[in-house]
Amino acid sequence: MTLLNVTNIAAFYGATQALFDVSLRIDAGQVLALMGRNGMGKSTTVKTICKMIPVSRGQITFHGQDLQKVPSYKAARLGLGLVPEGRRCFPNLTVEENLIAAARPGHWDFAQVSALFPRLEERRTQGAASLSGGEQQMLSIGRALMTNPKLLILDEATEGLAPLVRQEIWDAIATLKHKTGLSILVVDKSLKELSQIADTAMILERGATAWSGAMGDLTDDITNQYLGV
Repeated sequence: MTLLNVTNIAAFYGATQALFDVSLRIDAGQVLALMGRNGMGKSTTVKTICKMIPVSRGQITFHGQDLQKVPSYKAARLGLGLVPEGRRCFPNLTVEENLIAAARPGHWDFAQVSALFPRLEERRTQGAASLSGGEQQMLSIGRALMTNPKLLILDEATEGLAPLVRQEIWDAIATLKHKTGLSILVVDKSLKELSQIADTAMILERGATAWSGAMGDLTDDITNQYLGV
């Protein structure tokens, strides 16, 4: 069953067009890797899906509903769980308060999130501002999971982290894929790690879909053309 369907969307920042012709699809239980060089429209695509910027052309449907007809908070309630670029934890709240701030009933509660990220249990009463960057990223992912989403969107979730912490994050994403069946849209540049968890991939080039297909069909020629420096 198709969970998210993005069809030929265009979007602007003011008078500047950022997306020209973007299409992607995620089925229930599927992991899609959204890739591209810096500035090609990956985060903008995420923002359009989450209703942070308007779509000027095209269509986005999620769980059978037209997202263009609902405000952003209702889109979130339909089951979109966003882990934004830059983490954006609430610095003056504790770890536990951050997690319960947007919690909704379902499988994911404090105990489940703590099992995925034990360090959050250890830091339960600490303020988010006192956490390391990696711990804040774990908190951001845990907060999104506590909304019990149908689709988890990870926007550059491993960027700027130390190698050991990056691996912890990738291990957690692999656990989500293999043990929970959660649908995931992951934006990242780490092709090696993405190849181990993603079912399908889509590459953006200058705000348009340049390539899409099964992750196993992503050849060296394609990656060199669209992802190479």
